[in-house]
Amino acid sequence: MNSDGIPRLHLSRGRALRRALLVAACAIFVVVLGRPPALAQKTINKPLAEVNGEGITDKDLETSLGTKLSKLEEQIYALKRDELENLIAQRLLAQEAAKRGMSVPALLDAEVTSKVGLITEQEIDEFYNENKARLRGDEASLRERIRSHLQQQKLSARRQQLVDSLRSKSKVVVNLPPPPVTRVSVSIDGAPVRGPKEAPVTLVEFSDFHCPFCSRAQGTLKQVLERYPGKVKLVYRDFPLEALHPQARSAAEAARCANDQGKFWEYHDVLYTNAPRGGPEDLRRYAQQIGLDVRKFDQCVTSGAHRAGVQRDLDQGSRLGVTGTPAFFVNGRPLEGAQPLEAFVRVIEEELRGR
Repeated sequence: MNSDGIPRLHLSRGRALRRALLVAACAIFVVVLGRPPALAQKTINKPLAEVNGEGITDKDLETSLGTKLSKLEEQIYALKRDELENLIAQRLLAQEAAKRGMSVPALLDAEVTSKVGLITEQEIDEFYNENKARLRGDEASLRERIRSHLQQQKLSARRQQLVDSLRSKSKVVVNLPPPPVTRVSVSIDGAPVRGPKEAPVTLVEFSDFHCPFCSRAQGTLKQVLERYPGKVKLVYRDFPLEALHPQARSAAEAARCANDQGKFWEYHDVLYTNAPRGGPEDLRRYAQQIGLDVRKFDQCVTSGAHRAGVQRDLDQGSRLGVTGTPAFFVNGRPLEGAQPLEAFVRVIEEELRGR
């Protein structure tokens, strides 16, 4: 994303960053997990720290770090997988170009550049109007940047179509081993559930009603439920970040008051649609909008009936290593951040296959 708010593609810089992250992550694993056996045994036998005579053992530390290490393993795997996919695409294009007796750039010109239409003024208008609030600069220069951005998107999509077509006609075997599965126990007692309770995959979301990344994730979660009807249930847990979003905790408590009247998900959807507007009058108006008994709702909110419940979710999230929102657990497997649909699909498919 550049300074005027329009995303730009920097492929070489992105690859360099991925490699740097991979090297750093591997170095951390060497430090954390690469202890010589003798030193490891010595560490296990002796507490790592003592507090008033009460020891903190190596096992205590490993248990506490479990989720963080799992996230790190997943990040390393994702970096390797993305780079492997890039190398596979390059190899497919090179082989196809060789078959045709031409260079890869010539192949891309013939199959990508020449087959992508130019961006229209209507497409620019639509992008500008949808993103006007976060764009900076004069309209004329912005329109040219938008044109370049949208053209690059079309070229990238067409190139991916070509790669997918070549791959469908080729024998591609991927032997990259996935990381070991780490699961944590996530309580869903009393939490709102969207989807059948007997679904084989439980997707727990720790979220903040005023977090913009959480808001963006809602569309992806809707796609997940539509893609796996009867197979995935979504469980909502509160994790309001009050330091960033002062009204988020009040919104979380209000949603629980709506849940008392059987309309949590209706209120949930309205909160995300209108975020971050969440003052007392806003919360009351949303209650009226979805047909709640407003008098009961007001009593529930003003009494702080669900203050402790929100705090329990916060405490549980913290114990599980949640530090930001959104954070997800798929059958206990951590998945951090506003992930694309593909990330959810990969983990859900593994769970359905009984990995």
